[in-house]
Amino acid sequence: MRKLLKNKKGIVGIEAAIVLIAFIIVAAALSYVVINMGFYTTQKTKETMQSGLDESLAALQLDGVVTGKTNDAGHIEWIVFPVKLSAGKAAIDLKNGTIVASVYLPEATLLNLYRGLYNETTYGEDPIDLQKVLNNMTTIFVASPEQDFALSVIYNDDGDSVLESTEKAFLIIHLDETPPIGGRHTMMDYDILKVEVKGAKGAALTVVRMAPGGMLPESYIDLG
Repeated sequence: MRKLLKNKKGIVGIEAAIVLIAFIIVAAALSYVVINMGFYTTQKTKETMQSGLDESLAALQLDGVVTGKTNDAGHIEWIVFPVKLSAGKAAIDLKNGTIVASVYLPEATLLNLYRGLYNETTYGEDPIDLQKVLNNMTTIFVASPEQDFALSVIYNDDGDSVLESTEKAFLIIHLDETPPIGGRHTMMDYDILKVEVKGAKGAALTVVRMAPGGMLPESYIDLG
C-alpha cells in the first residue's frame, strides 16, 4: 500500500513539471512575439518618420534670380527661374506628366501648366541664350490655343530628361495677355505672383514674387 502511495506522488510531480515546462514554452513564445512586434513597430515608426521628413523637404530648390520678361504693353509675360536638386535628393525626371506647376495671380489661378522638357538640342540653341529660347517657344506654343504653359530647359545636361545633381534647370512660364476666358494672366505693376512646382515626391517648391513699378515694354525685369 505504501508503494502505491509513493508512485502516485511521483506521477503528480511529473505532471506538475510538464505543466511548468508548458508554461515556460508559452511564455517564451509570447515573449518572442512581443519582442518581434516591438522591433517591427520601431522599424515602422522610423520609416514613417523618414517618409514624413522626405515629404516635408522640397526635391527642387531655387538656384538664382527669378527673371520676368515684359511684352509690348509693359506687362510681364514670361517668368524664368533656375532650379536645382535639393541636397541629398535623387535625380528627377522632368518630362511631361512627372511635374505639376501651378501659378496663382491676382486675377487668375492657373493649375497644372507644365508641358514637359524643351529640348534645346532639337533647335540648336543653348538654354543660356534666353531670348532665342523664348522666341522659339513663342513660335511653337503661343500661336496655339494652349497659351498658358510651363516648360523646363536643362543646362549642362547629358542629353536625357533627368535633372541630376551636376545639372541646372530653368523653368519657363508663359502667361497669356488675352486669354479666351477671364481677365489677363500677365503681371502688371505691383502684382504678386505665386508659383508652386511639385514632383512625384517631396514638398512643393514655392516661389512668391512681386512685380516692381514702372516696368518698361520688351525688357527683362529682375524679380529677386
